[in-house]
Amino acid sequence: MAAVLLLLFPGLALQAEETRAAPVEVTDDTGHTLRLERPARRIIPLYGAFGEMLLALGCGDRIVARTDADAQIPQLAPLPAVGTHMRPNAELVAARRPDLVLQMSGRGEAVLQTEALRRLGVPVLCFEVTSFAQLFGVMERLGRLCGRETQAGALVADWRGRLDALRAASAGTRPWRIFYEARYPNLLAAGRGGIVADIMTAAGGENVVREGRRLARINEEALILADPDVYLVQRGPMNPAPQPLAERPHYRGLRAVREGRTLVVDEALFARPGPRSIEAAELLAAWLKGLPRPASGGKGEGK
Repeated sequence: MAAVLLLLFPGLALQAEETRAAPVEVTDDTGHTLRLERPARRIIPLYGAFGEMLLALGCGDRIVARTDADAQIPQLAPLPAVGTHMRPNAELVAARRPDLVLQMSGRGEAVLQTEALRRLGVPVLCFEVTSFAQLFGVMERLGRLCGRETQAGALVADWRGRLDALRAASAGTRPWRIFYEARYPNLLAAGRGGIVADIMTAAGGENVVREGRRLARINEEALILADPDVYLVQRGPMNPAPQPLAERPHYRGLRAVREGRTLVVDEALFARPGPRSIEAAELLAAWLKGLPRPASGGKGEGK
């Protein structure tokens, strides 16, 4: 009888899972362990990707505040703001009485803010998301924290399947050599230490920039030497009004510019790791599929 009820009313399965999930203990990517006596009910994501992951889990009603930048996420826009990702107002955060705060690890200033919040008794977990593998791992831990392990597992399985399909579609072909502009002027490129590099690889490409960090400073000489097949330009807060490539004197001779293989992409979609990163890989793969391939590789690779 119970099985029939769960089939007729799938929401009961989630409620039952949440009951079974308490108490919960999770260790974050800095080694900090948090124990909750029951699944989290009042959550503040201090990075937009975590908000999107909670929404994907069906936990939007548990988010009680957002950062200033996350007003662009429609489901989070009505919520009170508690400052910026790097500088949240600790008193405003504590006033919302969260039982879980999520912060992105890896930045010194964010670490200081996390320590300030913990001194106020606020439970904070810090996660790093610079690859699809890390994205999947964080989603699974959020599933445990929210009592939604089954739903988190289903989401991760779907994402893995979609990425496997992309990789299978480009198997056996030479990867597109791609350059991703994060900012211009004072050129910044996506390095190999962030989600953008994984998006490129899943879509059938490879990053011409060898730098292992998420972002790398690149001079124009190195870019010209790399001569990528494809040039992606992100548009968003970091690069709000990028000058068209054809209007930049030193860029006109680039293979990607000469042969029309350039694309402006949404910074929030491509550079912010989260559920939409899989969509970004699919969009890039579909665009690349429609391009004629160059006769040979570029001159070199960025440094």
